[in-house]
Amino acid sequence: MSACVPTRAADPNRTERIHPPHSPPTGPRRFRIAGADVSASIAVFLIALPLSLGIALATGAPLQAGLVAAAVGGLVAGRLGGSPLQVSGPAAGLTVVTADLIQRYGWRTTCAITVLAGLAQLGLGCLRVARGALAVSPAIVHGMLAGIGVTIAVAQLHIVLGGTPQSSVPDNLRALPAQLADMRLASVSVSALTLALLLLWPRLPGRAGRLLRTVPAALVAVAGATAAAALAGLRLPKVDLPSWSNHALAGLPEGPVLGLAAAVLTTTLVCSVQSLLGAVAVDKLAAGRPGLSGRVGRSDLDRELLGQGAANIVSGSLGGLPIAGVAVRSSANVHAGAVSRNSTMLHGVLVVIATLLMVPILELIPLASLAALVMAVGIQMVSLNHIRTVTRHREVWVYAVTTLGVVSLGVLQGVALGIAMAVGVALHRVTRTRITHEKREGVHHVHVRGQLTFLAVPRLSRALHLVPHGADAVVELDGSFMDHAAYETLQDWQRTHTAQGGTVEITGRHPGTRVSEPQTFTDCRCRPWTPWRNHHCDRPRPASRTDKDPGVPDHSRPDPSGTAGAGGASRASGHELARGISAFQRNTAPLVRGELARLAREGQQPSQLFLTCADSRLVTSMITSSGPGDLFVVRNVGNLVPRAGEESGDDSVAAAIEYAVDVLRVRSITVCGHSGCGAMQALMKAGPGGARTPLERWLRHGQPSLERMTDDSRPWGSVGGRPPADAVEQLCLTNVVQQLEHLRSHESVSRALEEGRLELHGMYFHVGEAEAYLLTDADGPGVFDRVREADLTA
Repeated sequence: MSACVPTRAADPNRTERIHPPHSPPTGPRRFRIAGADVSASIAVFLIALPLSLGIALATGAPLQAGLVAAAVGGLVAGRLGGSPLQVSGPAAGLTVVTADLIQRYGWRTTCAITVLAGLAQLGLGCLRVARGALAVSPAIVHGMLAGIGVTIAVAQLHIVLGGTPQSSVPDNLRALPAQLADMRLASVSVSALTLALLLLWPRLPGRAGRLLRTVPAALVAVAGATAAAALAGLRLPKVDLPSWSNHALAGLPEGPVLGLAAAVLTTTLVCSVQSLLGAVAVDKLAAGRPGLSGRVGRSDLDRELLGQGAANIVSGSLGGLPIAGVAVRSSANVHAGAVSRNSTMLHGVLVVIATLLMVPILELIPLASLAALVMAVGIQMVSLNHIRTVTRHREVWVYAVTTLGVVSLGVLQGVALGIAMAVGVALHRVTRTRITHEKREGVHHVHVRGQLTFLAVPRLSRALHLVPHGADAVVELDGSFMDHAAYETLQDWQRTHTAQGGTVEITGRHPGTRVSEPQTFTDCRCRPWTPWRNHHCDRPRPASRTDKDPGVPDHSRPDPSGTAGAGGASRASGHELARGISAFQRNTAPLVRGELARLAREGQQPSQLFLTCADSRLVTSMITSSGPGDLFVVRNVGNLVPRAGEESGDDSVAAAIEYAVDVLRVRSITVCGHSGCGAMQALMKAGPGGARTPLERWLRHGQPSLERMTDDSRPWGSVGGRPPADAVEQLCLTNVVQQLEHLRSHESVSRALEEGRLELHGMYFHVGEAEAYLLTDADGPGVFDRVREADLTA
């Protein structure tokens, strides 16, 4: 195939054929595994091996079932799942559910329940309802995991002390005093050594500590405790892996139909929610790793549900534990440098090899060491950070009820109680509204605390009608929500009260923060941003003296001649400015006040310097979806960057670059051009004479871009796979590439680039298409492609 690319600015219609230097390779593609995936798989395997045995021990299942689930999770879920970097296997969050099923129905029926849960997951995945699982309140999910963690820790404490756990948390707590009186010192010492190594290994100091910490703490703890027990000659219960010929597979489910259905529902719920939330968390971890988001796409949650379902079917059929995404192994996989799903699958292969070849070594591990490891995992599931988060969002009661329900009743019952509590809290917030009226210094104050819904409209109306006609009134809204019925009631009363000679001021949470003002035009359909759009409202023009006297000028109409008086223009612009400020105070300020207060305390810490044109059509926060504190923005005519050391008479841009790079320590600089740039048009029309005006002197910094574009040896670039529409667009594209070169001439930028702490990006925004393009070929003529989410690394 050949490509036709415009090559000269003087003749946009002229093309020449450019043949690619290399033809695509022929023959079958060779399968390759990246070195980063190999090292990551080893790290995950070293964590998964002891944890899989420990979780199997905690559930009361055959220990081989944990190894089967780990292998199947790596191979099946890793290959078919929608989250490439998530590692699946036997999860601590499933321990309580599985232990209850084994005790109630036996092991073979539990395996059958796992298969049925996998089939249910396949059905949910086909229905594409995976996103619906994310609608569950995080307080319920965190409470469920905390309850499971408490249950695990209390049960494993009996094994740590040398005893046998009971069937429920209350029974374990009642039996704990007797267990403490009859504890075995050998089990306690091995468990204490395991916990000490788990706690201290990640905190080893110095350079040697950094090197040693690459070995997982779980492996070190179990291996260290096993070696110490062997050297001391302690007689303890140890891992017993029976022959694979005696391994129990799934059988036909036996038991009451309703009980089995509830068991399948519970297993499906816990497996699915934990896996989907884990996939979202892995996406966040991957996005925080520089250079990874371009190689690994975001998780496909529906496909992830299908992969988890297939893995549970295979695991249950082979006599393995239920499978879900595991946070500990997934985070280790990302942090170890994995770049594809090959790391997850290879870890499954290593588990299979270890299961077949390392049985004599595994049977040296004391059960007390595995119990201590799983107990530590259970304790970590009660996260103080989660408790602080739900407390800050006033959902601590939902968290507490869910946790206590899971601990005392079971997972499904605890989650049901948590959902009921969440609904009750939401209804309480909606209905709990306090409305008071008082008169202070001749002004009537109506204070509304809580959400203003239709349920509060009668009380609101009674309070508003206590304000006499013609009086001054202030309505203070101390809430975050107002429905349509309450809004209409408030606006109707405001218009009526204002028409009767009174004044009304509606404020937000803080006194003096103005929220709205009396509406001058009752049928205006303007949106919040329309004062800045040069729009024309479809509203009736008020009668003026011009209707009767044509000789009197009408300043309410646009003046096509541009000769309107300065006073009229300032009044019009002042009205738009005031209306825009009022809209900000009413709609936006309540949403950003907390964030701005934090920024005021902590100072600005932007991650990017965004250098773009002063064109009024470019709204940087809108096209980058950024908020306060995200971008350090520099705007000038033509998004120009003067070369370092040039006599420009204006060091503003250089000062901003130096401040952003050396003081704010931004991680990237983006130069953004746009279509229809007036500066580029003026640059092309500039005559050969010297610069006489400030604008002409400034545009001299764009001359290198013009020279670069008209260089016959350079082909034209492209935008979105097409050639530039005309020479002006080509100059806009070339200018972005040229200004990136100018950036490199600045000492602070070049130093930061050498240190590897700064990246440069080029961007082009097509105003008419509302489409953004990123520069992908800065060394050539400048190739700009559409922005995809996978391209965003900053």
